[in-house]
Amino acid sequence: MDVILKTDIKGLGYKNDLVEVKPGYGRNYLIPQGFAVLATASNKRVLEENIKQAAHKAEKIKTSAEALAENIANTTLQIKAKIGDSGKIFGKVTTLQISDALAEKGIEVDRKKISINQPVSTAGEFEAEVDLHREVKTTVKFVVIAE
Repeated sequence: MDVILKTDIKGLGYKNDLVEVKPGYGRNYLIPQGFAVLATASNKRVLEENIKQAAHKAEKIKTSAEALAENIANTTLQIKAKIGDSGKIFGKVTTLQISDALAEKGIEVDRKKISINQPVSTAGEFEAEVDLHREVKTTVKFVVIAE
C-alpha cells in the first residue's frame, strides 16, 4: 500500500515522502491518526504542486539547519548525574536532559530529534545523534559528571 506522509515519522520517512507500508499499518494507524493519506493519482498531483511551492522555503530551512548543526557539533555539554560508589549512574541519561542542556546554551532542539545510540551507565564522554532535517544530521558530545 502506497501512502503520502503528512508528518515526519521516525524510521519510516519524512513529510511529503511517498512510502510503501503494509496495508494494516496504513489503514489502521497512519491514515486514521492523520499521519498519511492514500497515494491516489489526485493526491500525487497535489503533492507535486506542494513540493514545487515549498522548494524555496525548504532551502531556507535546510540552510538554517546546517548552521544549527555546525553550532551543535562545536558544543560539548555537561550532564550531571548521581553516581554510586561503583561508578555507575543511578537511572540513565535521557534525551530530555540533553535537550535541556542544549537549551541552556541557547540551542533549541526538540528531544524527539535526539537519539542516544549507546547505553550511558557510567561517567564519561558520550555522543548523541541529532536529526535536524532530512539531509542534516549531526552529533553532540556530552560528558556525564557526578553531582
